[in-house]
Amino acid sequence: MVTALKRLLIGRPLKSTELGEQKLSKTKALAILSSDALSSVAYGPEQILIVLVTLGAAALWYSLPIAVGILILLIALILSYRQIIYAYPRGGGAYMVSRENLGADFGLIAGGSLLVDYILTVAVSVSAGADAITSAFPILHAHKVAIAVAFVLLITLLNLRGITESASILAYPVYLFVFALIIMIGVGLFNISSGVVPAENHTSIGTPVAGISLFLLLKAFASGSSALTGVEAISNAIPNFRDPAPKNAAKTLVSMGLILAVLFSGITFLAYYYGITPSARETVVSQIASQTFGRNWMYYFIQGTTALILVFAANTGYSAFPLLAVNLARDKYLPRMLSNRGDRLVFSNGIVTLGVAAIILILIFKGNTEHLIPLYAVGVFIPFTLAQTGMMLKWLREKPANWVTKFIINTIGAFICFVVTMMFFITKLTQVWPVFIFLPIIIILFHQIRKHYEAVGEQLRIQEVASAVPIQGNIIVLPVSGITTVVENSLNYAKSLSPDQIIAVYVGFDRENIIKFEEKWKKVHPDIRIVTLYSYYRSIVGPLSKFIDFVNKKANENHYNVTVIIPQFIPKKGWHYFLHNQSSLMIREFLLLRKNVVVSTVPFHLKK
Repeated sequence: MVTALKRLLIGRPLKSTELGEQKLSKTKALAILSSDALSSVAYGPEQILIVLVTLGAAALWYSLPIAVGILILLIALILSYRQIIYAYPRGGGAYMVSRENLGADFGLIAGGSLLVDYILTVAVSVSAGADAITSAFPILHAHKVAIAVAFVLLITLLNLRGITESASILAYPVYLFVFALIIMIGVGLFNISSGVVPAENHTSIGTPVAGISLFLLLKAFASGSSALTGVEAISNAIPNFRDPAPKNAAKTLVSMGLILAVLFSGITFLAYYYGITPSARETVVSQIASQTFGRNWMYYFIQGTTALILVFAANTGYSAFPLLAVNLARDKYLPRMLSNRGDRLVFSNGIVTLGVAAIILILIFKGNTEHLIPLYAVGVFIPFTLAQTGMMLKWLREKPANWVTKFIINTIGAFICFVVTMMFFITKLTQVWPVFIFLPIIIILFHQIRKHYEAVGEQLRIQEVASAVPIQGNIIVLPVSGITTVVENSLNYAKSLSPDQIIAVYVGFDRENIIKFEEKWKKVHPDIRIVTLYSYYRSIVGPLSKFIDFVNKKANENHYNVTVIIPQFIPKKGWHYFLHNQSSLMIREFLLLRKNVVVSTVPFHLKK
C-alpha cells in the first residue's frame, strides 16, 4: 500500500542511465533557478520604501538613486558569478570558491550560510506568496500560515517527482509573472507619459528632507538589496544544465540579470511616480496594479501570477540546496545520505530535509515575511562577500589572461557586498542576531561530522596488526515467548549453528506462569537449556540484556562468541504490524548497541 501510494505521488523509478534526460535546458533552468531572484522584485523595492517612509512621503524620491546603486551591485554580481561558473564548472558556487581560496573554515561559513539561506528562500517565498493571496482576498488573512505550509508540501512533492517534471510545471508561473509585470510596467509608463497619472502624487527629485542621513540611506540600500538574493543559485546548480553546462549556465545567468534589472527598475519607478507608500495590508505591487488597471481581471491576473512566482520561487532553494548539500557531503561535512539519488534521480533526502526545515521556520515566525527577509538577505550576502574575496585571491595567485579586469570586477563586488553585510548587522541587529548563534553551531556540527567520518575510516581501514584472537566457539541465546511455530523455526536454525551451546531465555511477569512454562519446555525440549527470568517492572529488554551481559562476559573470557537469535513473525499485510507487539524489534535495536554480541533475526512469514 505504501509503495503504491509512493508511485502515485512521485512516479515510477528512473534508471540511472536516464540521468542525462533529467538535465535542464536554458529555458527551464531560467524558470526554476531564477525564480527566487525574479520574485524578489515583488518585495525588494517595498523594503526600500519601508525604510524611507519613516521620514515621511517626501523622502520616497530617494528610492531612485538607491535603486541605481542596487543595479550597479547587480551588474557586479552577474559578472562575478559568470566568472565563477567558468572557473568552477562542477558547481558549488561560493562554498567551492571560499574553500579553495580562503580555506576550509571560510568555505564552511559560506556553505552553512547558503544552506540556511535556501531554507529561508523557501520560507520567505511561500510566506510572500501567502501575503499576495491575502492582499487580494483579505478574508484569508487569518489562514496565511496554513496556506504557506500547504505550498511547501506541494513544492516538495513536485521536486520529488524529478527536476525536469517540476521544471515543466513551474516554468509557466515564472514566465507568466514576467509577462504580467512587463505589461504592468509598460501600461504604467504609458499612463505617466500621457498624463493620466497626476504629477502631484509624488515629490520632486531633489526635494530636501529633514532628518535624512547617510546611515538611513545605507540602511534602505541594504534592505533593497534583498532583491538580489538568489543570484548565486545558478552557480551552485551547474551540474543540472545540459552540455555544455558552464556555457548554458552563464547565458542563463546573464538573461536572469537583464530581466531582474528591468523589473526592479520599473517597479521602483512606478512606486515613486504613483506616490505609493508601504502598507501592512497591501503589497506595493498590489497598489501599483490597482492604480494602473483598477480592481479588474488584469489586477487579479497580476496578483495571481505574483502569488504563484512568490510561492514557486521556493523551487530555487529546492534546486540549489540538494546540490550544495551533495558537495558538503562529499567533503564529509554532512551525512552521506544527502549525496544519494532517489527513485526519480533527484537528491530526495536533501529535498525532504529542506521542506521540513522550511515548515518549522514558517511556524516559528508565523509566516511574517518582513521578519524573515533581513535574516534571509544577510545569509546570502555573507557568501557573496566571501565568494568575491576568494575570486580576488584566485586572480592574484594565478594571474590568467585579463586577470586585472577580473580582479577589479571582484574587488568592486566584494566591497559593495561587505558594506551591505555590515549595514544589515548594524541597522537590523535585532532581526539578524540569530546568525551569530546558528552559524557557529553549524560550523561546529560540520567539523563534528567530518571528525566522525575520519574516525570511522581510520577504524575500518585494514592495517597490519597482530592477528585477532581466534573464536573457540559460539553460544546461542534464544529469547522465547512461548512454544510456538515461530520459536520452533528459530530453534531449528540455532541448532544448525551450534547444537550444543543453545540457551533459551524466557522473561515472565508472573512467577506461577514462569514455573508452568519451565515445566512445559523441559517436556518438549529436554535437550535445550532453559533460563527463566522474572521481571519486576514488566520489562522484557531489561532482564534479558542483563542476562546477555553476564553470558557475554563469561564467553569472552573463554574466547567464545555470543549470538542472540530473535524469532519474529512477519504479517502478510503491512497494517497487521499495528495489531501486534513489537518486542522483537525493541530487543534487536537495544542489543545492537552491545559490543561483541551478534544479533540475528529469524523471520517466519504468516500466510494470512
